Amino acid sequence: MKKSEIIAAIESKVGKTDYTIWRIGITQNVEERKIQHRDTEKQNVTCWSQWQADSLSDAQEIETHFINNKKMKGGTGGDLSPYKTTFVYVF
Repeated sequence: MKKSEIIAAIESKVGKTDYTIWRIGITQNVEERKIQHRDTEKQNVTCWSQWQADSLSDAQEIETHFINNKKMKGGTGGDLSPYKTTFVYVF
């Protein structure tokens, strides 16, 4: 998906709720990351949504936007490949 479409989808999902209660991240292995959040970090992932980004750089820009401008939980970084499919997720 295009960067603007993912941003619009996230804004629609969050709606009028407080952005600071949401977590955003990027991954190239959705199931593994979801399990890690749920089982290892004991977080509730029932509101999980994900979108396939057009590129790693788009995904990183989306993540940075919501962390820095909307104060969502999450952190930038990670060892991701620009040659693999990248997903943006929120929960």
